[in-house]
Amino acid sequence: MKALKRYGQNFLVDKNILSCIIRRANLSADDVILEIGPGHGVLTRALLAEGVRFVHCVEIDERMRPELEELAGKDSRLQIHWGDAVKYDYSSLTPFPNKVVANIPYNITTPLIWELLKFAENGLTYHLYMLQKETAMRLIALPDTKERYPLGVTIEAMGHAEIVRNVSRECFRPIPNVDSVLCEIVCEKNYELARDPLWSEILHRGFSHRRKTLANNLKDLADVLNYGGMRAEDLTCDEWLEIYDGAKKFPR
Repeated sequence: MKALKRYGQNFLVDKNILSCIIRRANLSADDVILEIGPGHGVLTRALLAEGVRFVHCVEIDERMRPELEELAGKDSRLQIHWGDAVKYDYSSLTPFPNKVVANIPYNITTPLIWELLKFAENGLTYHLYMLQKETAMRLIALPDTKERYPLGVTIEAMGHAEIVRNVSRECFRPIPNVDSVLCEIVCEKNYELARDPLWSEILHRGFSHRRKTLANNLKDLADVLNYGGMRAEDLTCDEWLEIYDGAKKFPR
């Protein structure tokens, strides 16, 4: 079946990388897995073979329906959900997942991870993704680097991200024009952060004009800005949390 560019489809065909994903996810019989964009179900089958408790798959491409529904019909631990992964109502999933393991379409990476981080409070604390290398580098970017951006700061505030391994372009069909990596995100604290509109607003406004200082980008928070002369990418995670805590004291 031909991959569709509008869905950002590049299907994983390398069994060694598939085995690496399964090993890294450290799956157990208690795990409930969320998979985004299962496609032909290659990773789905591998997850089920590990004896996990349940697998939820969210797929937008209706062409996959016969194959995926047939797979679900053979295993009561699998449920297929049809729709846009960025807009899907994950709060409706039962049983609720504790891990995301997915080869996600690269064109929805940032909004999708933002959305899924909102469910850390519900127990979704482990994420293992195949990502475009450039995006993954931004997720782990340190302060005072041009790659630093709001999602990376949020992940650092909630836990940590790590690039597990590089993945060759030859591992996919069709072969993508970008380099890929396997990236792990673990949430360990501040579980409510990604869901708070104030945190998101402060970060996105702070990074909105990267050449300007925070005093310009966050003018109404001037009274709580001890870092007004700095640019957004220069701040550490703790400094962003300090601004956030100060902003909560002001009526919105």
